[in-house]
Amino acid sequence: MRSVCVFCGSSAGNRGAYAAAARAVGRTIAEKGLRLVYGGAMVGLMGELADSALAAGGEVTGVIPVALVEREIAHEGLTETHHVKSMHERKAIMADLSDAFLALPGGVGTLEELFEIWTWAQLGHHRKPVGILNVEGYFDPLLAFVDRQCSEGFMRGEHREMLVVESDPERILERFSDYQAPSVAKWIKTGER
Repeated sequence: MRSVCVFCGSSAGNRGAYAAAARAVGRTIAEKGLRLVYGGAMVGLMGELADSALAAGGEVTGVIPVALVEREIAHEGLTETHHVKSMHERKAIMADLSDAFLALPGGVGTLEELFEIWTWAQLGHHRKPVGILNVEGYFDPLLAFVDRQCSEGFMRGEHREMLVVESDPERILERFSDYQAPSVAKWIKTGER
């Protein structure tokens, strides 16, 4: 593993623990000699994440659509920045540049990025780890819903197990390093309704 893509909020949220977690993730990625890939903004958790990685001597790649450069206030001090035309291009480049994907607290954009990359893993488009840093139980309601999807027959257990969940940055990166994607012959059983 050489690089980790982090999805997180362009807002800081209402708890200081979210910003502290973003800083810890950025610092941990840098200290492990990994490159941080993220959405390229200098505000909210995104800014905390990038600034912390840079302060720890890490390399940081930002990918930001031109339409969001002013709205999200593009970070000017990154190692590398890609200005792209669309959100689709942003996500595709982030996926190509990254060996693992981690979601921190954020809004609907963070969830959309997480679910798309997790769906790609389920469909076999990549075999890279996908995870959540569950800061102070932020993702507990979402994880309960995902478990409900399994119990109601809308998700296979093997696909649920693809999502790595931890509350400690060191531990989740260790699990990413050890990650082996499951082999699932079919993702839909023939004849199911």
